[in-house]
Amino acid sequence: MSITPKELKRAYGLNEIALVPSQKTIDIDMVNITSTIGGIKLPIPIIASAMDSVVSPKTAGLLGQYGGLGILNLEGVQTRYENPDEILKKIANVSKSDYVSLMQEIYKENKIRDDLIKDRITEIKLQGVPVAVSSTPQNALHLGPIAAEAGADIFLIQSTVVSPNFHTKNNNKALNLSTFCKEMTIPVLVGNTTTADVTYELLKTGIQGIFVGIGPGAACTTRGVLGIGVPMATSIIDCVAARNQYQKETGQYIPIIADGGIVNSGDICKALACGADAVMIGSPIARSFEAPGNGFHWGMATPNAVLPRGARIEVGQIASLETIMIGPSHSDDGSQNFEGAIKTCFATLGAENMKEMHNIDVVIAPSLLTEGKIYQKAQSLGMYK
Repeated sequence: MSITPKELKRAYGLNEIALVPSQKTIDIDMVNITSTIGGIKLPIPIIASAMDSVVSPKTAGLLGQYGGLGILNLEGVQTRYENPDEILKKIANVSKSDYVSLMQEIYKENKIRDDLIKDRITEIKLQGVPVAVSSTPQNALHLGPIAAEAGADIFLIQSTVVSPNFHTKNNNKALNLSTFCKEMTIPVLVGNTTTADVTYELLKTGIQGIFVGIGPGAACTTRGVLGIGVPMATSIIDCVAARNQYQKETGQYIPIIADGGIVNSGDICKALACGADAVMIGSPIARSFEAPGNGFHWGMATPNAVLPRGARIEVGQIASLETIMIGPSHSDDGSQNFEGAIKTCFATLGAENMKEMHNIDVVIAPSLLTEGKIYQKAQSLGMYK
């Protein structure tokens, strides 16, 4: 009798890899870091997370003006309350021991209002920027058409884990993604996943972008509560392989967005080198003066009525959103001037555009953040702030 134990695959996070210089370097003025997601050209390949602590109509407008994209959560406080600022202040001021109960109450007390969805989308459109919104799969059939009619440009269906095969005893709960994509008049993006097989099957449904990452977010506790997740570097590389195979077979190129585990500009660059076309970030944007979280950040599953999977973390307020996105930076830790950092990385590696960045060599480097950094670590400086 032959006994074969389950094999464990080694997976790597962004903090365990490094980018390898190529045979050339180029002038920063030759670099083009633009990316197209859902038909929208992004001068900076950064998307702000669809979280109440990160994106409001105001920050969505600012992000669009600075070259990025903010996604508004259609199931959050912005679409439940006439004056969400009052609610956001309550969340920021509640104690550590009481924040989960407060959030459960806040998100349960007021239902999502169709009229507020239309109002918030209009607020963003009036600022002259693209409008991207999100919902969970459970509410997509209702919220998608409302968002499209109100003038949204992108609709994101997002949950902790998404798959092309959802089995249920109640067929009314099932969302046929292929049918939904055909019926929607605007591009549909979907997330989240971490595997090549699921990515490949999802790409067949007609989606125009896929978000990769489960559990690495700064405020997410899914990995602790459910034990589910794959480190980001491996997740991106595996899903990119499926995307590339799909493109080879169909000629269609579907962008991949790395979502979660990205703390600074170096992480952004590493995610792009792994093959992502853009990144979705939450906590780095939540640290801006204009962010609706007032110096705090929390995950979308934090207010879950049955099983909360997100913490409310204090991230502080370090700079304006403009400084964080396009600089100039007043910090040495990669938390500001993301545009400048990405362009400098591309130039240093000799990558003129995103396609060339995808071909940059990546190595496993567990000592990347510790080698030679004894003084920074001891004094809480630079990379160890």
